Amino acid sequence: MYKTILIPIDMAHADESKATIDMAIGHGGKDTQIIFLNLVGEIPNWAAVELPPDILDKSVRSSQDKLKAIAEASGIEIEIEVRMGRPYKTILEVADEKGADLVIVASHQPGLQDYLLGSTASKVVRHAKCSVLVVR
Repeated sequence: MYKTILIPIDMAHADESKATIDMAIGHGGKDTQIIFLNLVGEIPNWAAVELPPDILDKSVRSSQDKLKAIAEASGIEIEIEVRMGRPYKTILEVADEKGADLVIVASHQPGLQDYLLGSTASKVVRHAKCSVLVVR
């Protein structure tokens, strides 16, 4: 049984989170801490000058609201984290910070170089200090 499970959620595939939560519950116990992580993409400076100044804040709030709704629908307590950064690096950083002993990461649309896993999932699997469960 795992004590702390980190689940990175891609908002484009948030509708698939129910199955991931069920997996987390199955791999954890009553006292397992489940953490949802969403990554808001950083905007390059050259593009940011053309966007409204509060666009990132709105994006973070929107992600938090959507993750809270998913957590509430699951009926269990889930911690919410929304960060900015490169996906695989930020996933690994949060896993270390939170003391995660399992990361459940989805793998979508692999490219040729990462044929069996998507590039983010592949990097998390290779560099994580804890167990990683890849969901397809």
